[in-house]
Amino acid sequence: MSQQGEKPAAHEDDWWRKLYDGTAPDTGPSGAADSLDDRFDSASDAVGDPEAGRADHPVTVVPLPDPRLPEAGPAPGPPPARPVVPPVGAPAPPSAPAPPSAPAPTPGTGRPPAAQPPRPPRTVPVGRAPWEPPAAPPRPQTFAVRPPPAPPVPPEPPAVAVPPVPEPVHTPGPPERPAVGHLGDRPPTYDAEPAALPGSGPDDLDGLVPDTVLDGARYGTYTLRAASVRGDSARFRGEPRRDALLTARFGTGDAALVLVAVAGGTRGEEQARLAATDACRWIGGAVARSHARLSDDIRAGRRGDLKSGLHRLTDRTYGRLRARAAELGLDPSAYSTGLRCLLLSSDPSCRTRVFFGIGPGGLFRLRDGAWQDLEPVLPTTGGAANEESPGGDRLTMDLQIATPSPSYTEGPPPPPAEPFRFRASVARPGDTLLLCGNGLAEPLRGEPGLAGELARRWGAGGPPGLPAYLADIQLRIKGYADDRTCAAVWEA
Repeated sequence: MSQQGEKPAAHEDDWWRKLYDGTAPDTGPSGAADSLDDRFDSASDAVGDPEAGRADHPVTVVPLPDPRLPEAGPAPGPPPARPVVPPVGAPAPPSAPAPPSAPAPTPGTGRPPAAQPPRPPRTVPVGRAPWEPPAAPPRPQTFAVRPPPAPPVPPEPPAVAVPPVPEPVHTPGPPERPAVGHLGDRPPTYDAEPAALPGSGPDDLDGLVPDTVLDGARYGTYTLRAASVRGDSARFRGEPRRDALLTARFGTGDAALVLVAVAGGTRGEEQARLAATDACRWIGGAVARSHARLSDDIRAGRRGDLKSGLHRLTDRTYGRLRARAAELGLDPSAYSTGLRCLLLSSDPSCRTRVFFGIGPGGLFRLRDGAWQDLEPVLPTTGGAANEESPGGDRLTMDLQIATPSPSYTEGPPPPPAEPFRFRASVARPGDTLLLCGNGLAEPLRGEPGLAGELARRWGAGGPPGLPAYLADIQLRIKGYADDRTCAAVWEA
């Protein structure tokens, strides 16, 4: 039975018996030890384990001559049958016991040689015939290993314009807004914001004035901020703003002249706001017509010419106010206002600042962290106010030339209603000059807290922006609820 459990056919058993029949006569003895067993032993000793590497390599059958035949050649007769080699891996047929070797006759005697002890049976590996020589160990094969081919590179997609992703914008908290504060133990009686609009009719639309006016500029070495705000009491009662503000520039280049006019109407007079507006407009027209001559006098330092000429312009403006009161059938005092002005040259080399005007108000200078009141002292016997200040810094560029005062207006001026105020001084870097109406001049003189707070805010860091400046001049103090109108000049 084979290794697979099959029974061989009858004719196969007959073939194997005939092939290994021990009764077959031998061809004769040989002097060389060249039997099949001897060759098998020699090959096994040379190559080691005959079974190594047989599982994966086919068996090569090499026919060998029969050692029992004489060396001269094979005996005459029919050729021996060729053995059938089973395929590799097929079960080997059952091996028949080796027949006893017939004693070979001894040459010359005719008698067989002495009997030799039988050899122990040898085990033939399965899958190889007894006559097959042991297979040589497989030689290692050397071959080059090629790397796998690289995958094909896909074609690049066409370029598509992709808009950049905006970076996330960090949104900070709400910005700090300029707030209108107050000084003192408790806030004033009225609210800080407007509550009512003034009443008007079809014939009053031309006379409406806004609640707040805000302006600013920068020329030469100075920065200008100006504002006019309706007072708390007027906002609460729905009354119009009585103060007026005018900021204007005349001319171009270094010869340009900047005018700031502040007018404050008398409280309780219905026509006071109209008189303040007229005063600013008329003084502005007079300066505009004479701005070239005035600009030359300021840059040349002709203090006497400036004082006499501006005095005449101011008197003429008040004369027109009295004429307007007569037209309206009003008392001259009912159609009057205080008027204060600043003249500033746009020439960077000129630091002369000229003040003139009539009526209540204030002129202050912040220098080295402290306020100085520059209001000219009124003479006791009438006439023009003394322009000498506590600091003694009058305009020194006075040639004292005995020439007649220039006439900026035509005709003789009317007599002044109030003493004329004039002051010309040279600013220093870091100074802040403040011109204001009576609504801000009174608390500055009467409340040290307000003067100290403005000095702290305006003493360092440069000029404020327009919103911050507006919040600064609205610092509220209980007992002061009038309109606030002022102009500040910061020197670089």
